Amino acid sequence: MRDNGITAAATRRPGIALATVTAVLFVTFLDTTVVSVTLGDIQSDLHAGVVSLQWVVNAYTLVFASLMLTAGSLGDRWGRKRVMIAGLVVFAAGSALSAFATSVAVLIAGRAVMGLGAAASEPGTLSVIRQVFPDRRERARALGAWAAVSGLALALGPVLGGVLVGAYGWRSVFWFNLAVAAVVLVATLRYVPESADPQPGPVDIAGFVSGSMFLGCVIYAGISGEEVGYGAASVITLFVIGGVAGIVFVFIETRARDPMFDFHYLKRPMVRSALIVAFAVYFGIFSIFFFTALYLQEVSGYSGWRTAEVFAPMAVAIIVGALVAGFWVAQRGSRTPMITGCVLGAAGILLTREMLDITPEFGPLALSLMLAGLGFGVAVVPLTSAVLSGVPPEHSGMAAATTNTMRQVGAVVGVAALGSLVNSFLNADLVDRLDQLGIPANFQAIVIDAIETGRVPAGGDASASAAYGPIVDQVITATYAAFHRGLEVALLVSAIMILAAALITAVSSRGDHSGYDYET
Repeated sequence: MRDNGITAAATRRPGIALATVTAVLFVTFLDTTVVSVTLGDIQSDLHAGVVSLQWVVNAYTLVFASLMLTAGSLGDRWGRKRVMIAGLVVFAAGSALSAFATSVAVLIAGRAVMGLGAAASEPGTLSVIRQVFPDRRERARALGAWAAVSGLALALGPVLGGVLVGAYGWRSVFWFNLAVAAVVLVATLRYVPESADPQPGPVDIAGFVSGSMFLGCVIYAGISGEEVGYGAASVITLFVIGGVAGIVFVFIETRARDPMFDFHYLKRPMVRSALIVAFAVYFGIFSIFFFTALYLQEVSGYSGWRTAEVFAPMAVAIIVGALVAGFWVAQRGSRTPMITGCVLGAAGILLTREMLDITPEFGPLALSLMLAGLGFGVAVVPLTSAVLSGVPPEHSGMAAATTNTMRQVGAVVGVAALGSLVNSFLNADLVDRLDQLGIPANFQAIVIDAIETGRVPAGGDASASAAYGPIVDQVITATYAAFHRGLEVALLVSAIMILAAALITAVSSRGDHSGYDYET
């Protein structure tokens, strides 16, 4: 029998259920960052440019973010375990496609399939926890474990990816994903209890379509604008379609009897603040994971192993921060830990910005990343707890999907917006530096094309090489300096975003405890 939509077995084995859903979380979150250290090898092997490399990252997070809200709501209606299992099967198929990819286009397609699987499987991890641990204090500690695993997956991505790439090449990352997904699938079938809304109501098809179209079009436009320009007709069209879809989505959801997303819950200050923090923190995390890792490999000459070493303390700090925050939230609520985590994370990003140069000192850089990781770990638990506690348990799939959608949207927007900044410096700033060196336009075009496409022509331009060979080192130095300048701006923007989210939380949620109205 079901009690509030969950099988009785769950109450007898909550620890096993928690361990299994965190394993599901691990495999889906790991792939958000594990490819960051494969980008250098992918660029060389598949001749991918900067924009293509961003799509290797963004294809996963784009589909993940666009469809997660739909999948979470379907899990409430059809069964969270059932949707989770379907997602794991799709994720494994996408991993196999990526491992066999012979071109960057196939790799991007494989990553998109993986994103579809992750969108279906990941929201259930939080909604099952909401069902299995109805008491707020117990749930806060469980969320500490959940956040520790999510942080471990995010931070371990570059570490584990570096080890695999260093030992076996970039394809081994996707074979590893396939193997882990298979093991987790078996564990889910055996140990995760089924649960669903006892009175689900009809499927909100209009909400599903308009919501997915809104997220997909706007995010896709933001990403593709980097490549073709934000004034391009295709990009403007996507923004317009997305905007119209968003208006339609709000209109439908505010009038639907059983909406995919109930806007009523956004009236709670802590819920609103938590969603803003989720966006900002993950916006900032990817400035670290994507651009810092790429800089260390391409400019500072870090191998996969060395990249793994410098990110390892950050992984440990995220885990420690999340576990501590679980007990903190259980005792004091979400507001103070959320603000503290944001401040620590922003401070770590700013320190990382100061430590990065052409040859960064390993120790200070690792400590800076560790501080950022501690802040991220502390922030994730309270923002998750605030949203889950502010929504009734029968809608926990909706709450979980909304939180994770904001995380993934923050990640996609972060990579897209910050990538645009970095690319602008790799073009405009680099051209200025090359002009100062007296490099002619034809040789500048070769340099810019090599950066944008990942292809260095065999022998280059013979006449340019013969005439300007002695200053090739100066050209390389100018390129590195332009990349460094772009990264500095990107990290600064990330830190400001996170601090702004902390300020909004401090002001708007003062004295608010409404997030606990739905405790049982």
